[in-house]
Amino acid sequence: MADEGTEPAGRATGERDIERAADAIREGELVVYPTETVYGLGADALDPAAVEAVFEAKGRDRGNPVSMAVPSVEAALEYTAPTARERRFMHEFLPGPVTVVVDRGGAVPDVLTAGRERVGVRVPDHAVALSLLDAVAPVTATSANVSGRPSARTVADLDGDIREAAATVLDGGETPGGGSTVVDVTAGEIHRRGALADEIEAWLAGV
Repeated sequence: MADEGTEPAGRATGERDIERAADAIREGELVVYPTETVYGLGADALDPAAVEAVFEAKGRDRGNPVSMAVPSVEAALEYTAPTARERRFMHEFLPGPVTVVVDRGGAVPDVLTAGRERVGVRVPDHAVALSLLDAVAPVTATSANVSGRPSARTVADLDGDIREAAATVLDGGETPGGGSTVVDVTAGEIHRRGALADEIEAWLAGV
C-alpha cells in the first residue's frame, strides 16, 4: 500500500529515500525505482511472497518469469552460475540495458523463474538504481506497469494500481524508455531486441 514515503514527481532522490526503499524491500514490500530504460518494480527477488506480490500488482502471468537486478557482475555470481563465456559477456555489457539469461543458484525461488533453471540478470546503468542495489539485492527487475499497459518513463506516468501497491517510489526524473535486450549467450540468441542489440549480435558472432 502506498504511504507517505512515495516521492512526488520532480523531487530529487536522496540517501534517506534510498534507505527507506531498501528497508521496504527487506520487509517484503514493493518499491518503484528508475533505470536507464523505464521505471522498474522492485521486491526481494529471493522472497517468494514478495515476488508473488510483484506478479499480483502487475497482473502478470505466473508462467512469465521475472528477472533480477544486482549492483555488479560480481554480485550476480552469489546467486547465479554463469559459464566463462557468459561472464565475459556480462563484463562487456553490464552495467547497461541488457538482461543476461544464466543458470540460477539454489537461493533463487521457482516463482521468480516460473520454474525454469535459468534466470535473467540485470545490472542497471542508473545511479539511483545502483544505490538501491548497493543497499539491498537482488531485487526484481520488471517494468513498473500493469501487464499490457504502457511502461512508465516518469513518476507521473505510473499507473494508479502500481502506485497503490508500492510502499515507496524513487524519483529519478524522466528515463530514456525502451527495454533491455534479453540475451541467452550460451544459445547465441537474442530473445528480445532493445538497446545495444546490434553490438550484442556482433559480439555473439565474433567471440
